[in-house]
Amino acid sequence: MSFSGKIRISIAIGIVTAVIFSICSFAKTSEEIRSDVLRLHVIANSDSSVDQNLKLRLRDYILEEGEDIFDGSVNVENAVKKIEPKLAELEKSAETFVKNAGFDYDVKITLSNEYFTTRTYESVTLPAGKYLALRVVIGSGEGHNWWCVMFPPMCVPAADKKDEIENVFTDKEIKLVESKPKYEPRFKVVEIYEQIRETISERTGQAL
Repeated sequence: MSFSGKIRISIAIGIVTAVIFSICSFAKTSEEIRSDVLRLHVIANSDSSVDQNLKLRLRDYILEEGEDIFDGSVNVENAVKKIEPKLAELEKSAETFVKNAGFDYDVKITLSNEYFTTRTYESVTLPAGKYLALRVVIGSGEGHNWWCVMFPPMCVPAADKKDEIENVFTDKEIKLVESKPKYEPRFKVVEIYEQIRETISERTGQAL
């Protein structure tokens, strides 16, 4: 092989190595972000306009309650410790809210690990993967869902999202969540990888 051929191969290997390293670094930061976040997942009773409207009203109520519960929390572990003992109370108050709104629906609230695709909320993009989520199911839970971030409280109207992000995420994590998926192909690479993991997990019944 000629000297120039060896040079081209070396350059190609270097580029491939750099790309792999970049993707692995992005994936690691994505995993750290998932461990720093508590998602909110509200599922409507049905897709009727009244049920969808109720979903949004209950969402606002849950977010307001969460703001009080999480007051002073500095990380997701602390936030979870605060909300776990209040789940039954929160569920009961959510049912009361629904009943007062004129609906005879049960409300189930649980903490569970759920898979989410890459999603953008205003200026913040969260990578695909499994997140701990506060899951709120209204009635039969057969309607479209609504998601956001419960902690850090980026969905509370009064929250200063920039400050909340800076208080919880590292500089590296902030740089990632403020990236635009359209211009950051690594979001898609991570999503494909996480989808494969989720599919294998569902088929084998084992968490990966």
